[in-house]
Amino acid sequence: MLPSTRSALSQVPRQFRNGGISVRAASAWAQVPQGPPAILGITEAFKADSHPKKINLGVGAYRDDKGKPYVLPSVRSAEKKLVESELDKEYAGITGVPTFTKAAAVLAYGEDSAPIKEDRLVITQSISGTGALRIGGAFLERFYPGSKTIYIPNPSWANHNAVFKDSGLTVEKFRYYNKDTIGLDLEGMVADIKAMPKGSIVMLHACAHNPTGVDPTQQQWAQICDAVKEGGHYPFFDMAYQGFASGDAGKDAFALRHFIKEGLRPCLAQSFAKNMGLYGERVGAFSIVCESVEERKRVDSQLKILVRPLYSNPPVHGARIASAILNDPTLKKQWFGEVKGMADRIIKMRALLKENLEKLGSKHDWSHITSQIGMFAYTGLKPEQMDKLAKEHSVYATKDGRISVAGITSENVQRLAESIHAVTG
Repeated sequence: MLPSTRSALSQVPRQFRNGGISVRAASAWAQVPQGPPAILGITEAFKADSHPKKINLGVGAYRDDKGKPYVLPSVRSAEKKLVESELDKEYAGITGVPTFTKAAAVLAYGEDSAPIKEDRLVITQSISGTGALRIGGAFLERFYPGSKTIYIPNPSWANHNAVFKDSGLTVEKFRYYNKDTIGLDLEGMVADIKAMPKGSIVMLHACAHNPTGVDPTQQQWAQICDAVKEGGHYPFFDMAYQGFASGDAGKDAFALRHFIKEGLRPCLAQSFAKNMGLYGERVGAFSIVCESVEERKRVDSQLKILVRPLYSNPPVHGARIASAILNDPTLKKQWFGEVKGMADRIIKMRALLKENLEKLGSKHDWSHITSQIGMFAYTGLKPEQMDKLAKEHSVYATKDGRISVAGITSENVQRLAESIHAVTG
């Protein structure tokens, strides 16, 4: 009995079917383009370098004075208590661990916050600060009655642009950094805010601006607030470094609290990656100040509807650690001390770098190194100078001249200063 046509055809190699013409199907992903290397490419180049005293100033994670990852003692203590409590691993609610979100709100908005006292604040746990930004972007795209354009500082954290675009918003920029003064362009910033279409969305870094380390003073924040208020704009704060910037959590939250005091109702993305060292635990929160209790209930219902198809429920372990610290007076006091210790080390490294550059006889003004704040510093170095730092001195950072001050240690600061001096003259 002859085999069926299909059976016979199956015995012929695929490339010789259809009269010898190959009919091999093209891959569904054949047209996917190669993307640009991520910032982690700096780390890969650093790892491949055999120099015994190479320096990595690219990654935005805190390191101790030995250049090692640092787990806060308060986090160790909180985690130990959690393990000993033998808690279950059941799902959290859609908006997360309630004891965490309540404490996170108080940390950001303050003990005497009117929105909290009057039950006008909506808050949900998020997948760290990035997740909070994405929730906020999605909510604004769906419900904000004004323009779907969000204005971010120029420059800003690179992921801001991607997160908001992927949320469906149009992203534009306003002036922020003055490369000539290596400081804040307050005049340009205020002018741009005033020139925005009425009711625009304005994203602001609450403290420790990433990537420049340039923050407005409290007096300058008041001027910025007036401009936002005058234009009827909607403020969206990103606060990834509360406490880590100055060592004082209340001081770092000034801008957010001032805007609320002036009658504005912002939304906020919080992260506990930097200030608690919970990088891999992805602990964050997104909150919105509402007009009334009734409005809060409606907004809360819609946030849950947004979160449900994104990831259903946030992870519990990191949130429980943060909650244990924020809700235990002893641990909270200890944590505040540890955060100040991290901030003080960053401030000390800035001073040492400036001091070493001056000792080398550098003719440049390096005062911006100490006037800036937070984990990052904009050195003012040009891309070609950053290339030289990497190729000739084994010092790695981003081409825009941004360095992570956390990567500077007492041991490498002199060599870093010598390397910078060598490429700047």
